[in-house]
Amino acid sequence: MLGPSPPQMTEPEIEAAGSNAEGSINPVRLAAGLISASIIILALYYGRDILIPLAVASLIGFALNPPITWLTKRGLPRVLSISLVMAVVLALISVFGILLATQIRSLAAEFPTYQSTISKKLTDLREEIGAPGVFARLLQTVERVRKEVTEPEQRPAEAAPPPPQKVEVVGQSATPIEQAMLWLGRAAKPLATASIILVFVFLVLLDRSDLRDRFLRLLGRDVHRSTDSMQEAGGRVSRYLLMQLLVNVSYGVPMGLGLWLIGVPGALLWGTVAAVMRFVPYIGPLISAVFPIVLAFAIDDGWSMVIWTVALIVTLEIISNNVVEPILYGSSTGLSAISLIAAAMFWTAIWGPMGLILSTPITVCLLVLGRNVPQLQFLDVLLGSTPVLDLPSRIYQRLIAGDVDEAIDIAQKEIADGSVIAFYDETALQVLRQASEQHLRRATAEHRLRLASGMDTLLEELRLDHPAELTAAGGRVVCLGGKWEIDALAAEMVAHALCLEGVAAKALPAATVNAHYVANLELEGTETVCLSYFSENPAMQARHLATRLRLRWPDLKIVIAAWNAPEELLHDKALPRLHADAVVTSLQEAVSRIHRLVDPEEALTAQQAGAPENETERVDALHKSGVLDSKHREMFDAVSKRAADVFDTAVAVISAIDDETEHFVGQSGKLPESVTDETGHVRPIPREEAICNYVVANGTTLVVPDIERDPRFADNELIREWGVRFYAGTPLRTPDGLVFGALCILDEKPRSIEPHEMALLESMAADIVSEVTGAEQSEGRAPAGPKAVATGGQRVPE
Repeated sequence: MLGPSPPQMTEPEIEAAGSNAEGSINPVRLAAGLISASIIILALYYGRDILIPLAVASLIGFALNPPITWLTKRGLPRVLSISLVMAVVLALISVFGILLATQIRSLAAEFPTYQSTISKKLTDLREEIGAPGVFARLLQTVERVRKEVTEPEQRPAEAAPPPPQKVEVVGQSATPIEQAMLWLGRAAKPLATASIILVFVFLVLLDRSDLRDRFLRLLGRDVHRSTDSMQEAGGRVSRYLLMQLLVNVSYGVPMGLGLWLIGVPGALLWGTVAAVMRFVPYIGPLISAVFPIVLAFAIDDGWSMVIWTVALIVTLEIISNNVVEPILYGSSTGLSAISLIAAAMFWTAIWGPMGLILSTPITVCLLVLGRNVPQLQFLDVLLGSTPVLDLPSRIYQRLIAGDVDEAIDIAQKEIADGSVIAFYDETALQVLRQASEQHLRRATAEHRLRLASGMDTLLEELRLDHPAELTAAGGRVVCLGGKWEIDALAAEMVAHALCLEGVAAKALPAATVNAHYVANLELEGTETVCLSYFSENPAMQARHLATRLRLRWPDLKIVIAAWNAPEELLHDKALPRLHADAVVTSLQEAVSRIHRLVDPEEALTAQQAGAPENETERVDALHKSGVLDSKHREMFDAVSKRAADVFDTAVAVISAIDDETEHFVGQSGKLPESVTDETGHVRPIPREEAICNYVVANGTTLVVPDIERDPRFADNELIREWGVRFYAGTPLRTPDGLVFGALCILDEKPRSIEPHEMALLESMAADIVSEVTGAEQSEGRAPAGPKAVATGGQRVPE
């Protein structure tokens, strides 16, 4: 008997189910995207007569806006500023045009004199090529084969008919008026396009604010994201054009001077052509190099001028590509090489030669939109040069694909810029976290085998490349994997990291919770055991194993490394229930905690912040600067209030550290009464107990996402009184390199901070030093922070 038929799903339900299905692609959305892309491409192609002038005008507007803004800030009306800048540009173009026309006329008058030299060289080349030599017999053989294949077999035939007579129709010659009209018709379209571009440039510069508002509205209702997109796109394109102009001038001027010294006629012309043609990607430099080489071939009876000209061009290309461009553009390109080439081909096919010139600026704008507009994020994936997968995901993918060698190469490159412990903590543990999350979701048995064997090879390679030299005294540490094989892999990393820190440690295979396993463990002489777990709730397993270990070895210290532990396991109240001495969540915390358990005095000494090399000079300059005087208190409090508001933190302070004490010269936010005096100001604290002491000692920004998880500060009673969990401090550094103290933001909850936010905090710290010492900072701002690291392509300034 048949059961009831399943309920039918409506079309909206089917579409929703398709979009929500894991790993599925919505066919309706895909079809809509393809149709939209086709319509856009057709509109770009058929609307090129209108869009090209608009694009060129916008590009020129980006280039001319900085001087116009500079003049406007000096009190000149914007209309007058635009007219003045455009008049200067047109005058310069006219002057260069007259000079180039003079050069062309001179070359045209002298060119007939070069005909004899060209004929003689061609004759000599023909004779040298035709002379018997090594390839003569080969050429004869090829020619004989060609004749046998292509020429028909000769037959004794009838007399060939006479060839047909050529008839030529000679038309009536055009009158001067008709020739003039023909030339005018050919020049009408370029002149009309240039006039339209000129009008568009003026309007774009005049109505810049209104156009910006309209673009912001088109980009969506998120004003913050749209504003960032507009500013980034405008800044990147403007800097790109300026840097491109400087690169081209730095190439064209030496080119002209070099050709003049060599003796090539029209050196000014060819230097200008070389500078202008470099605006055309890829083929521009090649085209500009042809003319001087051909001219040197035509005028010189020998070959020395040609050789010197070629050597000059090659030398300038090498210097420009490898020295000038990296200095002016910086180390980041922003766009991948393949995206630039593909974009150049696409825009050339759509808009012709002008599309090739505009391809890079347009691609930069599309990249910025892809980074800031979620719906266009695919543009960032397609065009950007930054890796689309983070480092742990890249290594994880290589391992499950069986490409262990590439995974090792990626790891070694990362370690070369940092350390093995940092790689284990920030990358390798993330790889194992992904493995634990995907273990029963998408990973197959083959994937799990490849990951386990690949990680074994990777860790073995790192142990060989970075052997541990045990110099610290202390008891042995045993690291055990709690349950899975990935737990044991993490235990191996902890053991290697401890050995690198001078603590003798070894790793054992994954444990099983039974008496037989514990009875067979050889822990004689071991002081500490680290149990590794990736389980999201390892409390029961860890408690059972810790209990059995305690029964067998009562004096054993147990540290539970709960890599994915819930918040309730991280409090001190959970330690008695787990029968453990400490619970850690990161490898760096595990190393620090275990080091303190094994050798407390040595670990405490190693984790103390030292004094900078210029300590005496720094303290003297601090007292002379007036930072500790109360006259700056109001200003420091205002800056602290602004920092707390900008970064949305509970507390912000400005501290200054002398030889023995940390003084809080500015503060904002509600602080416990136990740390303040009767006036509400934070009491000074000993220098050795201050977090900011690490900022002063190292002279770099310090970020502590969770103070309770950092052994350097978790046991500090004075810091606990503050009731804060997050700390970020940047040094107050003078132009002489002396660090007076730090600008700090603190919060009641653990949190993270983005690189651009750190750059903003450093900028505010620079403003404080500038205000107190009178030292000028560059426009009162620090650098905007690092951008994405590039991998190739035409350089685009950040």
